[in-house]
This record gives sequence, structure tokens and C-alpha cells, in this order.
Amino acid sequence: MIAGTARGIRLEAASAGTRPLSDRVKQSLFASLEAEGALTDGFLDLYAGTGAAGIEALSRGADRATFVEHDAKACSLIAANVKRARVDGWQVVRDDVLRYLAKGLAAAQRPYRAAISDPPYDTALLAPTLELLGDVQHRWLADGAVVVAKHFWRAAFEAQVGGLTLERQRRFGETMVSFYRQTGTTTPGSRPEENAERT
Repeated sequence: MIAGTARGIRLEAASAGTRPLSDRVKQSLFASLEAEGALTDGFLDLYAGTGAAGIEALSRGADRATFVEHDAKACSLIAANVKRARVDGWQVVRDDVLRYLAKGLAAAQRPYRAAISDPPYDTALLAPTLELLGDVQHRWLADGAVVVAKHFWRAAFEAQVGGLTLERQRRFGETMVSFYRQTGTTTPGSRPEENAERT
């Protein structure tokens, strides 16, 4: 972990073939989320892998985190890593992410203030994930919530995806981190390349 109550704790690594968040990327995106107060409420970790993103959010003050992952071994790994980090307020959901999001948030649950979507680069899952996540009818996100999309830097996405508006991007080698805001509107935004930064 980079910062917070679990700082310095090493998580169990994922199997070969996965692309976990590097410390460099993690530090940058979580510093940004902290700066705008996006870690004061729930955090949704989609395609959670090792659970590193959600655990970092809990370590930095998020009151709860939900990890969604379809692979059974990965779910067990996430649970082990959360326990190792000694953080509270978490749940691991074993489900297909698109199917899970399509159900919508239960009426009794509070929407999330921040989310990350990090599907495998060789899939076409990110765009439909953002569409479902940003759909105000599904209630996943609080007003003004931030969604971080991690993807291959050459992948092109619209500046407006459903109720999400692209605000900025940062490139780390072959990885691009795109920051979206829940606006609940469908008005066009600026082109992604106009806000891109390279690191």
C-alpha cells in the first residue's frame, strides 16, 4: 500500500497475465482522488483483480469498498489481501461486472463517490461498463462522483459516455488513466486529446 492506515503492507500478487496497478499509477490517481475529497464515501472497484485499488481507497479513508470480480481465485485473493491490510467496510462480489451493474444499486444502498474500472486491455468491456456505471437510472454513482478508467493508451473513448463526462487523462507508458465525472447529462464534452497529459 502507498498511503494511509495500511501503508507499507505488501499484498499477495496476482497470477501471470494480469496488469495490476503500478505504484506510480496508484500514487498519481489516488492523490488526485484525495485532493478533491472523492475518498470520503464508498469506493467501487470493478474488475478488481488483487483488490489493490479498493484496499488503497479504504486505507486512505473511504468508509466502504465493494470489489467486483468474476474469477473465483481472484475473489479469494482479494479477501486475503483485505484481511492482510486490516481495513474494514468491505465486501467481495463474485459476478460478471456488466451483469452486476445492469441490476442497478439496491434502493437501500448509498451510491458510490468514486469508482475504478480496470478490465483486461484485450477486451471491449470498458465502454459498456462506463455506460452502465454512469446511467443515473441505475443509481451506482453519487452526484459529481469520479470514475477512473484504466486502459491501453491507444484506445479511443468518447468525451461523453452516458452520464459520464471525461475531464482529463494521464498517460503512464502504455497505460492511460482517464478521469470521468458523473454529470447526469449527455451534452458533448471536449475531445479527450485536448485534456491529455503524458507522464
